[in-house]
Amino acid sequence: MAKEVAKGALAATIILVTLVEFFTLADEMRSIGEGQYGFWQIIKYVCLTTPSVFYDLFPAATLVGTMFSLGAMANNREFVAMRAAGVSVFDIIWSMLRIGLLLVGVAMLIGEFIAPIADRTAKEYKSTKKNNQIASWSIYGFWTRDGESFINIRQIEDRHNLGNVNIYALNKDHELNTVLHADKAHYSDGRWTLHDVQETKFETNSVVVKKFIETSWESVINPELLSVVVVRPNNLSIYGLAKYIQFSRENGQQTHQFELAFWRRIFNPVVTLIMLLIAVPFVLNVSRTITMGQRVLAGVIIGLSFIIMDRLVGHVGLVYNFDPMIAAIIPGSVFLLVAAVLIHRVY
Repeated sequence: MAKEVAKGALAATIILVTLVEFFTLADEMRSIGEGQYGFWQIIKYVCLTTPSVFYDLFPAATLVGTMFSLGAMANNREFVAMRAAGVSVFDIIWSMLRIGLLLVGVAMLIGEFIAPIADRTAKEYKSTKKNNQIASWSIYGFWTRDGESFINIRQIEDRHNLGNVNIYALNKDHELNTVLHADKAHYSDGRWTLHDVQETKFETNSVVVKKFIETSWESVINPELLSVVVVRPNNLSIYGLAKYIQFSRENGQQTHQFELAFWRRIFNPVVTLIMLLIAVPFVLNVSRTITMGQRVLAGVIIGLSFIIMDRLVGHVGLVYNFDPMIAAIIPGSVFLLVAAVLIHRVY
């Protein structure tokens, strides 16, 4: 059973990841010719996003793969033979959960240590090739270079509105010449407008400070660059999310979205095990009328239903300020209850 579950989960994951990445590749092909972003650069970008896609699809892929591989055993009446030999439903479930724990461990290693780094590298690589600008993102904000100036943005409300903007300008000797700080920045009509600005100039024997209500700002930064480079909360590791939440709270920023992503990361391994439990009543059903295709279709529908419910509850929670932990738990709890009811019916 362990071998069949592992084979099924791996095969389903490869198929789903390949399908998603194919559509990603087709979508990225529209950007060929922008800057230095060519075909091989797109291939590299798609490869770098693969670990993140793998981690996101793994629970649903495990469900589909398990129903496919163990469904074949069910059609061959192997589970009937097991139960006739004295193997209980609980023993079958425990065997599936043990291999499930191993699969979850592998997925967590990829999701926590490989996917976040690869995804961030992919975004930065794409930005560099398309915009010919070196840009990076960390928990301390977005950084990029514009000529002899270095720009740090601590808060990105959306692509057109920024907060806590710092611009460090160097002179020809690479010495710090001017520091510009703006509380807010708004993008409109192809240019940025800085609000509540403080300019600090370092002269030979003095420091001159000026303040402006607002001023125009010419920069290479544009909404498209921000949308490409900024790492979304779902692509951070648990540790990275915890650090960012702490940093945001210390700077008076909203953390609800990142807290939701944090708790989703915490409960994601449990979701994979719940998907295995849901597969149990389908593979133990000995009816000759249930075909392999019907089992796989049921797995796809259940997996999609969970993804839709998880996204829906998450968005509703953000709009109505639900506790992020509760919003993250609700979808898994509902499906766990469904699994328990279905298992009870075949026990």
